[in-house]
Amino acid sequence: MNQYLEDLEPKIVWKHFRTLCDTPRPSFHEAQLRNNLIEWSHARGLETYVDPCGNLIIRKNASPGMEGKATVVLQGHLDMVAQKNAGVEHDFVKDPIATHIVEGWVTAKNTTLGADNGIGVAAALAVLETDDIQHGPIEALFTIEEETSLRGALELEEGILEGRLLLNLDSEDRGDVYIGCAGGVDINIDQTFNAQATSSDDHAFELSVKGLKGGHSGLDIHKGRASANVLLSKLLVKLNDANLISIAGFNGGTLRNAIAREAVASVCVAPENIEQVKALVKQVEQQMQLEFAAIETKLNLNLVEIETPKFVMNQAEQKAIINALISAPHGVNRMSTELEGVTETSCNFGVIDLKLEQDKFAFSACLLVRSLIDEAVFDLARVAQAVFEQIGANVSLENDYPGWRPDPSAGLLAHFLQVHKDIMGYEANVKVIHAGLECGIIGAKYQGMEMVSFGPNIRGAHSPDERLEIDSVNDFWRLLVSVLAQVPNK
Repeated sequence: MNQYLEDLEPKIVWKHFRTLCDTPRPSFHEAQLRNNLIEWSHARGLETYVDPCGNLIIRKNASPGMEGKATVVLQGHLDMVAQKNAGVEHDFVKDPIATHIVEGWVTAKNTTLGADNGIGVAAALAVLETDDIQHGPIEALFTIEEETSLRGALELEEGILEGRLLLNLDSEDRGDVYIGCAGGVDINIDQTFNAQATSSDDHAFELSVKGLKGGHSGLDIHKGRASANVLLSKLLVKLNDANLISIAGFNGGTLRNAIAREAVASVCVAPENIEQVKALVKQVEQQMQLEFAAIETKLNLNLVEIETPKFVMNQAEQKAIINALISAPHGVNRMSTELEGVTETSCNFGVIDLKLEQDKFAFSACLLVRSLIDEAVFDLARVAQAVFEQIGANVSLENDYPGWRPDPSAGLLAHFLQVHKDIMGYEANVKVIHAGLECGIIGAKYQGMEMVSFGPNIRGAHSPDERLEIDSVNDFWRLLVSVLAQVPNK
């Protein structure tokens, strides 16, 4: 599949990207790709090492005459976000990603593409393969489970990397170089609620919010995009305040680090209230479409009759959970006062799941807080924690990771900026990103590591709208090759 990718330039990069598209690699299922890369490396005489967590390191000797150059770590992650459009049959564990070209961009057919971080990994593999470029010693570090918890970076074996110059290939804007990123923490919530028998004459409906853009919870959180979890929660509050519904289920979002594009609830309605429910849903849909008219052009609410379930929530607990859902933080909490236009602190209400298990309703949810200030991460996380502890839920703060503090005076940055100007003909934009790059974690483990992050143009990451600009990949490759060729001495 995806044979045409190997006809794109630079061929050596696109060849490897095709391999990544053809090899299923959602988070937690990177083993097949890792094993393939180990076999590929050994066939080329390259040294490999897998640390206890499952991260892969591939080493390549310096090209002739470059033995005295500093070792460079090329870093990316093997896994990809697994999201698809509603109604699409695709098994990310078994099926390859089907790609096609649309107006100069490579995109996937109704699924995420995996350019995040597949194109960065492909570029690193191209460096490992080719003998046509100059470089010092290379260590390629490929981590696992970046998209779900950053576990690969968090559990990276200490002392195994020799290099102290790291090029992170996981950014998404040509012409930008990142020298700092946000830290973060996951907020995991669970609770059980009582169930009661559904009234015999009630009708059941599936109530859904669909058509939203979604996107990356760090890169897109400031763009004003709607969250399906938030919108559906607001609608349920209105219906509940009018005593019109009993809730039998709620499922929204798929990942803590993706803005929820779709959410679905199942509700039961007394026959005499059906028309009122329909009218209120239509009214709220119009209000939401007006509110997000400039951003969410495909936003829609749907009400479809379904088979009546046997159990629903009782009214008191139903009110408690809905109030908690609309009280939880979501979106930008604070913009940076030091870095213009940069989000400082945010929270994404990524996943909600409420379903009947035996004779109880099981509720779980996951939020992700990010901030450029480590203490601010926990300040906002404690707000969410307090909201759900008020209703007796179990709340845990997990997978916290540090931010990457910018160092504008770093020698690697100065080197990169000079090479960028020489190759691209213009100066790179130096930025800090409101996302969880692995650099902060790796830098904390390897003190003194100098790092920059760059990449080609990727849009719509973490959603089925993800696409990769073909022309920018060529620039990305030229820049990477030139940075390696001119790396300073040890």
